Amino acid sequence: MPDATALPAEPATPDGVVRLTRAMAVGSLLAMIVLGLAWELWLAPTGNRTLALKVLPLAIPIAGLLKHRMYTYRWVSLLVWLYFTEGVVRATSDSGLSAVLAAIQVVLCLVLFTACALHVRWRFRRAAQVPPAA
Repeated sequence: MPDATALPAEPATPDGVVRLTRAMAVGSLLAMIVLGLAWELWLAPTGNRTLALKVLPLAIPIAGLLKHRMYTYRWVSLLVWLYFTEGVVRATSDSGLSAVLAAIQVVLCLVLFTACALHVRWRFRRAAQVPPAA
């Protein structure tokens, strides 16, 4: 017997808001990975380039975002604040290209957070509108 309190499964064809927020989340996450690698390996490397490992946690949620896993959207919206904080600190303390790259990271973090928050909010709102299964 199905649990009536559980959220309904994502429909086979997600609506426009879900598709848009997923595209924004995945796009900004991939952009943050590319930016982090390019920043630490080629554009403005620091030290022995081990800071490039900071992008590894960003690779973990890609599959969950693509599969519309609500839990992934929720924890990514919390994870992104670590990168936001790093971007703000480096944008205000570094100079030159590194400060510009940090500012870009801050913008990407805000896009990712907004996309995840809207995605979760929209799906919860839609789930509340669906009548429970008999």
